[in-house]
Amino acid sequence: MATSFQGKTIWITGASAGIGESLAYAFAKHNVKLILSARRKDELERVAAHCRELGSESYIYPFDLSVPSQNEAVSDEVLKKFKYIDILINNGGMSQRSLVAETPVEVDRHLMEVDFFSNVILTKKVLPSMVQRQSGHIVVISSVTGIFGFPLRSAYSAAKHALQGFYETLWAELHHQGINVTIAYPGRIRTNVSINALTNTGEPYGIMDHGQDKGLSADKCALKIVNAIKHKKIAVYIAGKELVLIYLKRYIPYFFFKLVTKVTPT
Repeated sequence: MATSFQGKTIWITGASAGIGESLAYAFAKHNVKLILSARRKDELERVAAHCRELGSESYIYPFDLSVPSQNEAVSDEVLKKFKYIDILINNGGMSQRSLVAETPVEVDRHLMEVDFFSNVILTKKVLPSMVQRQSGHIVVISSVTGIFGFPLRSAYSAAKHALQGFYETLWAELHHQGINVTIAYPGRIRTNVSINALTNTGEPYGIMDHGQDKGLSADKCALKIVNAIKHKKIAVYIAGKELVLIYLKRYIPYFFFKLVTKVTPT
């Protein structure tokens, strides 16, 4: 049975740009109550204002996903005000463009903090009220690199692999209590993800990947995710021709490993 979003309270991280911004606008058309989070307060205010124009209540809670104490504190603030969350969308994250051998472990830890542990913290914060109400939906924006490794994305890929293990387990443990989980695996989506990706120095990469620039629009990606949530899909793959790599890895692994070494890393 398809989900109705009318009147739902939805919390989206990474809502100031890219897929998160597009998700906010897609949900705003359903007369929902939106909670929007990211680091940049001014950009969140811009997104929230447009969501209100589209007909939904919208509130902003800026914070940095890389700081565990901020994850904890803001979760407490949100739950104190709203009591519960119907749909948590863990979208905020950061990619990577650096070789394994040249990347300090501090950069690896930072990426894991942003891309994995922040998801876990927020999920564990909202979960008790979901279980109590026997209702709730956790949505995770992973990546196709959460299914296979890819050059220059070691820690990013590792974090996305970790998300799959964690959230598939969560679904197995709690789906019978009314808790739904959807893991989205986007491929090349036209956002600034490569520009903001971390290099081995911990600084932004600053370059738009050629493949990224020609990828699916964030709006189209968001609509596919919203549809997957509506129909309570556990997994949804959103990609162009790179989708073939998922099936090669699954069914012809030898060919996949031979091919991926010849793919242009960017």
